[in-house]
Amino acid sequence: MALTPSPNLLQFSVQSPSTSVHYLLFGSPWPCSQQLSQKIRNASVPLVPIAVKVSSRVRCLTKSTEENWWSEPETVAADDVDGVREDTKVKPPPQKIIASASDTLSLGIREPVYEVVEVKTNGVVSTRKINRRHLLKSSGLRPRDIRSVDPSLFLTNSMPSLVVREHAILLNLGSLRAIAMQERVLIFDYNRKGGKAFIDTLLPRLNPKNMNGGPCMPFMIEAVEAALLSRVQRLEQRLMYIEPRVQALLEVLPNRLTADILEQLRISKQTLVELSSRAGAFRQMLLDLLEDPHEIRRICIMGRNCRLSKGNEDLECSVPLEKQIAEEEEEEIEMLLENYLQRCESCHGQSERLLDSAKEMEDSIAVNLSSRRLEVSRVELLLQVGTFCVAVGALVAGIFGMNLRSYLEEHVFAFWLTTAGIIVGAVVAFFLMYSYLRTRKIL
Repeated sequence: MALTPSPNLLQFSVQSPSTSVHYLLFGSPWPCSQQLSQKIRNASVPLVPIAVKVSSRVRCLTKSTEENWWSEPETVAADDVDGVREDTKVKPPPQKIIASASDTLSLGIREPVYEVVEVKTNGVVSTRKINRRHLLKSSGLRPRDIRSVDPSLFLTNSMPSLVVREHAILLNLGSLRAIAMQERVLIFDYNRKGGKAFIDTLLPRLNPKNMNGGPCMPFMIEAVEAALLSRVQRLEQRLMYIEPRVQALLEVLPNRLTADILEQLRISKQTLVELSSRAGAFRQMLLDLLEDPHEIRRICIMGRNCRLSKGNEDLECSVPLEKQIAEEEEEEIEMLLENYLQRCESCHGQSERLLDSAKEMEDSIAVNLSSRRLEVSRVELLLQVGTFCVAVGALVAGIFGMNLRSYLEEHVFAFWLTTAGIIVGAVVAFFLMYSYLRTRKIL
């Protein structure tokens, strides 16, 4: 047996004829370790590998004056190696060690940090950096909720969405990704067109001079309306930009079939397809929101002492006035969503009409090109028929061109008769083949 002391660790090994076992004992240094080693020497029980049991059930601990880890003692019965039970005073594990163990679980996990623009209720705009953990604590969201607004998941979450939670509303409208709360709005990717348009639309609405004495809506609803308005305006601006170009192309085509005009038509059609797809997705989001009154009521009760009953989804408020205000806001939100739905429907319908016109123009161009190609094919066929007839006449001329005597060279008019026969035969053969092709409706 070999003993190796250390400040808080005793390591010893026991060798027997059949096995060799190493043990680690935690606790104070020498006094208790020597007693335990003496017991192990005097043990008559065969030694077997029980290192796990010993390390988990046998502890040799003494009071330490250097580290204040322990609380009030409690008596715990422990089994010694030789089966003798003795009472040892063991304290519960320190909280410091438990906290450090929990901290080690998060080692290696890198918290993502977002750079956002924060807009408060008074119109103050500031840029700040916030990590995900702090964002979840301040907004009351869950990790899976952040996926819809996470800028790193732009390609996977491209569909527009408006997610309502207990204390926040998550907005994902294309290039606009934001979290609206009761006192502030956090805007991700604020340098993109959607973020800039949202900020330009929201800030004038927060200015008291622009309210014209009208009632002030809650900040969260103002943020949602500003997001919807900026999105619809961007769709309408793109439609106003592409519509005159498509109309001009429709007037020029199909009379001028040039490569530049056809390329402009292709680009315009691609833009219309993208615009129609975005407007259709935005329209579907508004329809789903209008068909779900539960989500609208959840928006209305934010910041109020109200809740939704589980049975019939009615509002239950502690103050009757808050219930009345919430019901009025619910009607206003529905009218607001219907307004933007109509504008989106108009934009989507106009883009679809222009896209159908462009497709019809492409079909017309294809028919025109097909008719021209058919004319070219007819001319090629006539030339091939004429070439065949002339080739037959050339065959007769080649026969007479052989250096063989046919006794026709002795006659004066033989050359003229042969030439006239070849010409007449070629013409007759051409008309015969032409009439045959017309009869078969090939020409």
